[in-house]
Amino acid sequence: MKLRVLGSAGAELPNFNPPAFLIDGTLLLDAGTIGSVLTEEEQWRLKHIFITHSHLDHIRAIPALIDNIIIKNIAHSITLYSPRDVIDALRQHLFNNIIWPDFSCIPSSEKPVLRYETIECGVDYTIGKYGIRAIPVNHTVPTVGYRVCTGGTTLVYTGDTGPTEEIWGYASGADALIVEVSFPNNMEPLALLTKHLTCSLLSTELEKFESLPKRIFITHPKPQYYDIIRSEIDCLELEGIELLHDGAIFEI
Repeated sequence: MKLRVLGSAGAELPNFNPPAFLIDGTLLLDAGTIGSVLTEEEQWRLKHIFITHSHLDHIRAIPALIDNIIIKNIAHSITLYSPRDVIDALRQHLFNNIIWPDFSCIPSSEKPVLRYETIECGVDYTIGKYGIRAIPVNHTVPTVGYRVCTGGTTLVYTGDTGPTEEIWGYASGADALIVEVSFPNNMEPLALLTKHLTCSLLSTELEKFESLPKRIFITHPKPQYYDIIRSEIDCLELEGIELLHDGAIFEI
């Protein structure tokens, strides 16, 4: 499994892009960053996008991607997967012919450039060579993380979450875990209010694991606190843990 970090920040500043994780060039976990990083040819390879929740920093690159496909006039479609609450939010508040065109019926309802696929938590889905399951996490809007399995490799991505429970059972012993740390430790009250994690909160969450993942990738830091969060991660003294940066590529 090849993991490419298109974006991994909890806000936008130069060299800090919103979250998007590309797997093997075709499957995307969240879509905060696409067209500002991928070439046209790389964008045409995208087929499946799994969205964790409806917050703008996790969906904002989809409209431009769809527009690029229409402008290029190529026979290609993108399928968005997420639980019903998220799909409904995208339909009602983004692709609603007010904020952006409803591309689920363009160029036609029979062959749209954008398709929606509603998925259920706790159900295993097969998308090509990947087995994917959505698992609920604890955030301010309905949010899921994802377990992605292929060729004996397991990756778990939490999306945005505060202290939570269920997903850790799937992450225990995984080959890789992408987990958020949005704020430094001294901002724990804000983290808890907005249902995010700090390093100290993550440390408590990791105690719930039967077996730690082989690699732990930290995502979603606020850029203003990137260096502080990195130093606090170092203080955890955990093997295989690292703070992500945009453009990183990993073989898992």
